[in-house]
Amino acid sequence: MDAEVVVRKYALQNAVFYDGKATVGAVMGKVMAQNPAMRSRAKEIASVAKRIVDDVNSLSPEEQRRFLEEIAPELLVKESRPKEFGLPELEGAAEGVRMRIAPNPSGPLHLGHSRMAILNDEYVGRYGGVCICRFEDTDPARVDASAYDSIPEDLGWLGVAIHETVVQSDRFEDYYSVARQLLGAGHAYVCTCKPGDWRELKGSKKPCPHREAATSEQLSMFDKMFDGTFGQEEAALVVKTDLQHPNPALRDFAALRIDDTPHPRTGSRYRVYPLMNLSVAVDDHALSLTHVLRGKDHLNNTYRQEYIFDYMGWSKPKYVHYGRVSIQDAQLSTSRMAAGIADGRYSGWDDPQLGTLAALRRRGVMPEAIRRYWVEAGLKEVDIEFSWKTLYSFNKDIIDDSAGRYFFVDDPVGFLLLDFPDMTARAPLHPAHADRGSRDIRVSSGSSLYLSGSDVSRGERRLRLKDLCNVVVEGDALRYDGNDLAVLKEGVQIDHWAPQDAVPAEVLMPDGGVRKGLAEHGLSSAEGTVVQLERFGYARVEQTSPAIRCVFTHR
Repeated sequence: MDAEVVVRKYALQNAVFYDGKATVGAVMGKVMAQNPAMRSRAKEIASVAKRIVDDVNSLSPEEQRRFLEEIAPELLVKESRPKEFGLPELEGAAEGVRMRIAPNPSGPLHLGHSRMAILNDEYVGRYGGVCICRFEDTDPARVDASAYDSIPEDLGWLGVAIHETVVQSDRFEDYYSVARQLLGAGHAYVCTCKPGDWRELKGSKKPCPHREAATSEQLSMFDKMFDGTFGQEEAALVVKTDLQHPNPALRDFAALRIDDTPHPRTGSRYRVYPLMNLSVAVDDHALSLTHVLRGKDHLNNTYRQEYIFDYMGWSKPKYVHYGRVSIQDAQLSTSRMAAGIADGRYSGWDDPQLGTLAALRRRGVMPEAIRRYWVEAGLKEVDIEFSWKTLYSFNKDIIDDSAGRYFFVDDPVGFLLLDFPDMTARAPLHPAHADRGSRDIRVSSGSSLYLSGSDVSRGERRLRLKDLCNVVVEGDALRYDGNDLAVLKEGVQIDHWAPQDAVPAEVLMPDGGVRKGLAEHGLSSAEGTVVQLERFGYARVEQTSPAIRCVFTHR
């Protein structure tokens, strides 16, 4: 290959990847590494490289990218080098671990839930042991029966291995048994104060009048919580702590309450429901957990649960608290999502506007990208803000190599072709994999093609049609203007296009919008895959009949 051609393409690549400024040393290194036969001409090629690097650096970044896209599009695919990352060691885990993930079945899992699942799975995979999925379904009003099926499906998609499954609504008698033991030992009491009055007393470091009642009376009152004597909010079992504790949240806390809401699994069998600090402490002990990973927003819950462990004489698991994560630009509230589905704002739990794992899966975000994100975020105690840009970068590293390239034109505008020779656009299916072939699209004078309405609105009078030729826009026609790439130096825009026999297509967007247009025929054969719609973005082809429908992934 001619030395100037080789040097120019690597100079353009170096400039595109490094803020528009190529360097001779980097270009020479790439040229010699990829073309060993040129090493004997190093001095001569160094002189050529200096001249070409100066020329390339005089171009704008947009011009550099346009040139590279035309002469060597495969070099726009940046080589990825694996980055070393990992989670810190867990204390006392050398002989294996027993860990749990604890979803509330109020709906499918969303992106925030995936952190908890992946971190536990990573440690179980590292040390060996067991990962338990525990459905924490002791708030009957919030339970969605379909979640008992959707959550395991989400975990399976994430690649999280579940070895045991436990459902808390099957375990009420265990919670009642521990509650009776706490009452009998004087570590709990039944309070019949109004909730607001009880909270006011606690806030003032004063005891509830029922706190020191005799054990026999406490047990009798506890039985009455079950027989209908008390209604909702008329009685609760409370665990004693230190009323003088400087943190009001750690003074006495409620552990059982009355709720007559029917449960999707158990109906009206139970009316006395455990609150999380009782049920979680009982189950963490019963399941012999060795380590509990949780956000630091649960720190007060950890302290409350430790009271129960200490009262019962149980060994505590090792607790690890990580910082909170703020996820912007995503709907994660299960109740709001459910309301939106009910009123038609969302098409379902997998609507692309939502932050559920089902929605991300539908869009073509890979579970490996989500896993990498959370492992790199790690167990830091500082609060973080989720970066969609970083997740999309990780996802691009995964999908780009397999994503076929296709033309899609939104808001299409048709143009007649004038003075065109019979020609064939040979657009690579993937710029880095010549062996995958090309999309061969024939055009000729008198036929037509389509440009995006947004491209036409730019007012460009001269264009380069990607992988085809140069044209001059004349009203509603395009006149053939040769195939000289030098026009790119003049700032001529490269436009993607759709041929005369293009097929209808639409792309569902994360903001709820739909971009409608035309696509080349080849996209019809890509159903179920993630593709790159050139100069538009990555998308997952969801269906191809009767029309093509894609779901936008990211740019």
